[in-house]
Amino acid sequence: MDGFQSITGKGAEGRVEGKDIKVISPGYLRDKNIALSDPRVEPVQAQGKTVVFILVDGKLQGAMALADIVRPEAKQAIDALKALDIRCMMLTGDNKATAKWVSDQVGLDEYFAEVLPKDKAAKVKEVQSRGVFETADVILVRSNPLDVVAIVRLSRATYRKMVQNLLWATGYNVVALPLAAGALSAWGVLLTPAMGAVFMSASTVIVAINARLLRLKK
Repeated sequence: MDGFQSITGKGAEGRVEGKDIKVISPGYLRDKNIALSDPRVEPVQAQGKTVVFILVDGKLQGAMALADIVRPEAKQAIDALKALDIRCMMLTGDNKATAKWVSDQVGLDEYFAEVLPKDKAAKVKEVQSRGVFETADVILVRSNPLDVVAIVRLSRATYRKMVQNLLWATGYNVVALPLAAGALSAWGVLLTPAMGAVFMSASTVIVAINARLLRLKK
């Protein structure tokens, strides 16, 4: 094959034995106003398969059905995320029939099909405009969707620890500083500098121990 290059978001092309060969998506056919009337395509798409088309010198000559296997962990991950009150959506470049099939298989709340790579950021912003949504860059090094659940749980546990430690440190100072300043000395309650130092050290140790408890979470 000579002159191979990708058609961003829509396929690839190259020359084979002097002929221009393109393997492209249904979106490419629509963009080029190439008619598709074969009744066999839609039933295959409804089975969750992605149909790509083959053009030879600009003429439609065939099609291939590609199928991804939905990982069993995917539905487990979606169920776990929903249990955490997280709405689950999917952005994909696949056709609507394939996207719907995948969505039904794993139990997504919503899906957006036939979204080109260059349009995905705009689609995310569109979803964010519906309310308060947060985004973050997450890379799954094991290609296991359950890792997303672990990340969300760890982030929430970390946030809870931060709040707990902040409340403890604030509460300690709210109580200890007035005592050290003699606010209750008239009633015989006075925190000496030595005791204040001891309690301050104890407060630091408690905060550190509380933070280390994150290691016990799986």
